[in-house]
Amino acid sequence: MPRKYLLLLSVALGVIVLDQWTKYLVVRELTTRFDDRPTLGERLSAMYGDPPPQGYDGLHYRSKRHIEILPSFFRLRYAENPGAAWGLFRSLPPHIRGPLFHVVSLGAVVFITWYFSKLSGKDPKERWALWGLPLVLGGALGNYIDRIARAFVIDFLEAHWYDKAAWPSFNVADSAIVVGVGLLLVDAFVRKETPEERKSAELGS
Repeated sequence: MPRKYLLLLSVALGVIVLDQWTKYLVVRELTTRFDDRPTLGERLSAMYGDPPPQGYDGLHYRSKRHIEILPSFFRLRYAENPGAAWGLFRSLPPHIRGPLFHVVSLGAVVFITWYFSKLSGKDPKERWALWGLPLVLGGALGNYIDRIARAFVIDFLEAHWYDKAAWPSFNVADSAIVVGVGLLLVDAFVRKETPEERKSAELGS
């Protein structure tokens, strides 16, 4: 197997494992979902099985506490997002939202894999894309696992300003996607074809 595909698999799988592990810890520590389930098997079944109905607060899992990391600035608090990143499209009806996210997620996986296959894996200028694409792929699949399992994504990272303004809650998968997209933007500038290179390519053809 070419080295670049080992990088793709290791980074993407690393993101998925870290994302799902942190979500498991959040459900265990910040909700009551595992309170009457002592074994790992019971907890995984509860986390990846059909969720209970929504409660009065709109959550399927009952939140029991949050953890202040930086008072007035950053905390860990359980949240559920049935929409896309930052809650986009969460107001769409479930029968529309579900198929839409399935198509978008699978389309993203196909596109990322195809784009990655076009990289030589040998050009030093490609390093931004070689790392950025696996990060986006791992993040997309991490959140897609949530959507398949329970139709909503678990978020828990909350940045805010004295509770007067807050950034939408996010998770490890979202963070990987943002970093990956940032690397791809750098790649777009680093590997941008100059007028001289374009002219040479045209003359060579």
